[in-house]
Amino acid sequence: MPGIVMDGINEEAIVNEMNGNSVPMKENSVPNKSPRSASSPHGLHSAGLDPPVDAVAVHGVAVDGVVDTSIEQLYENVCDMQSSDQSPSRHSFASDGEESRIDSELCHLVGGEMREVEIMEEEEVDKPEHDTRSNSSSKKGSSSGSKKSGKLEKIKSASTKSASSSSSKKQLESEASSKLSPKGKSPPEKPPIDKRNDKNLKKGNVGNRLMKKRRDSPPGGVKLLNGTKDESGLDNPDLGRFLLKQARDLVSSGDNPQKALELALRASKSFEICANGKSSLELVMCLHVTAAIHCSIGQYREAIPILEHSIEIPVPEEGQEHALAKFAGYMQLGDTYAMLGQVENSTNCYSTGLEVQKKVLGETDPRVGETCRYLAEAHVQALQFDDAQMVCQMALDIHRENGSPASLEEAADRRLMGLICETKGDHEAALEHLVLASMAMVANGQESEVASIDCGIGDAYLSLSRYDEAVFAYQKALTAFKTTKGENHPSVASVFVRLADLYNKTGKLRDSKSYCENALRIYEKPVPGIPPEEIASGLSDVSAIYESMNELDQAIKLLGKSLKIYNDAPGQQSTIAGIEAQMGVMYYMMGNYSESYNSFKNAISKLRASGEKKSAFFGIALNQMGLSCVQRYAINEAAELFEEAKIILEQECGPYHPDTLGVYSNLAGTYDAMGR
Repeated sequence: MPGIVMDGINEEAIVNEMNGNSVPMKENSVPNKSPRSASSPHGLHSAGLDPPVDAVAVHGVAVDGVVDTSIEQLYENVCDMQSSDQSPSRHSFASDGEESRIDSELCHLVGGEMREVEIMEEEEVDKPEHDTRSNSSSKKGSSSGSKKSGKLEKIKSASTKSASSSSSKKQLESEASSKLSPKGKSPPEKPPIDKRNDKNLKKGNVGNRLMKKRRDSPPGGVKLLNGTKDESGLDNPDLGRFLLKQARDLVSSGDNPQKALELALRASKSFEICANGKSSLELVMCLHVTAAIHCSIGQYREAIPILEHSIEIPVPEEGQEHALAKFAGYMQLGDTYAMLGQVENSTNCYSTGLEVQKKVLGETDPRVGETCRYLAEAHVQALQFDDAQMVCQMALDIHRENGSPASLEEAADRRLMGLICETKGDHEAALEHLVLASMAMVANGQESEVASIDCGIGDAYLSLSRYDEAVFAYQKALTAFKTTKGENHPSVASVFVRLADLYNKTGKLRDSKSYCENALRIYEKPVPGIPPEEIASGLSDVSAIYESMNELDQAIKLLGKSLKIYNDAPGQQSTIAGIEAQMGVMYYMMGNYSESYNSFKNAISKLRASGEKKSAFFGIALNQMGLSCVQRYAINEAAELFEEAKIILEQECGPYHPDTLGVYSNLAGTYDAMGR
């Protein structure tokens, strides 16, 4: 049957590529990012000066780390850009004494901002149990998957409170109390008890009315009669810094991200008014923080226009800080697109950011090399292996020129290059890169990382049909993982899957099934702290082996579990679409054409939404869905799907590729059935 090879064992199988396994049965030798993994990083996208060394959002691409888009990292990055001691951002955030001065001086401008934060917190406690607004926000934040969820919890306060800070708080409290007592007059002598009780009752009523009015008022400002916010005082340059600090404190506590977002938006408004149309790095930094808060609560689409605006502000001609701020904006925007599954837009942003970085730092700067590797990982996720190899080679050349021989940076580049070569079928080159990477890791005292490289070496030997050497490499990795991570770690299960694949290919089905069962025993009861995506990927790998054994029921069952784990997680749309397409093929093989059609329909809708309308995988999925339509006698719909698949595969694979020829045959048969 023409269509997708879904067994996950053939390295050229496209569906398994989209399932996050660039090389079937390969462990994520470089665990997840961003986006790019964001990801992928330790914050490449958010780091104006220090792009990530270990960042990736690609299943199957080997780099340790995930994308760090935390607000603290963004703040530190922009502070680093302001290298001058006269930097306004340094004065406003880094000094305890200055911070206290700003707190006290801005009290009249903020309109009791700190008191309103306290009132807001009281509201959260007073809300009935059925009010789930804040819970929905936290759930959104936790759904951001791979790359970016949970990062905001790591944020620490910008500075520790000094004695001057405490005195500032006392001053604020005294000012607040003076506002509540008219003209700050001292209280009169105590009245008799009966009168005092009466007055206390009246005061309580007045206080309740005052508290209700304060709660009904908009946070951070007063609402005018026409319903608009009073923006008086926003033209004070210190107000934006004060509001942004309050937002960061709220985020670091994790109490109310919505309130933090409101404060960050008001801070950006203040910075924009103060900038008066001029380029302001403080505004850029504030916009990056605001976008990160949006992403933390799952509002990725809302973050995109904010980041696009932040990119327009810096003027690279005005200095290195502006250029690197622009670079940081492009990288963060690329990560946000990646979380939405828009891989093409993501790689375009990374490429533009790389060009900006090259102009300001030079083409041989080590930080440019890190960005090249990051971009190469994005190309791998997009199945653009030629582009990935070219950019990864640039990274390798830069690191060899700047670093010592066999550096860790060079080892990371070679691990990625080995994966790319293996996927392209150049197994000898892949083996060479992986062996050199392993030697570099040992030379730098990173023996714990060698086991994952040994898995890659075993994969290369397996592709070259050098089975004994592959078994030796796998057993070596298995022993190392059991020693360092424990016998029930998913890394151990990933080696079991490789051994199962090897014995399946050599015809030892009993041994293969035994290793599959050992892997499933670990995946079905994972140890705490393991990313769900790692478990889902492992289940998909085992499913592919069962499919090759023609045990389709078990294979579909495992794919269903994998799909449930992903649960429409942001940044995983392509992977989920790949799983659904794989299930569609298996349903077709079982003769269940209705379920096959529904699975392909879901997969194709996700691919269209994520912008992957030009990939070869999309064309093959259309062809497979067309075959399901033929079996359901939906001839006209089948013809439309075959025609769309024909256009895509001709462009991506050429007119003489076997997949394109298969579509030609299917289209001809459909036209014949229609009498055309």
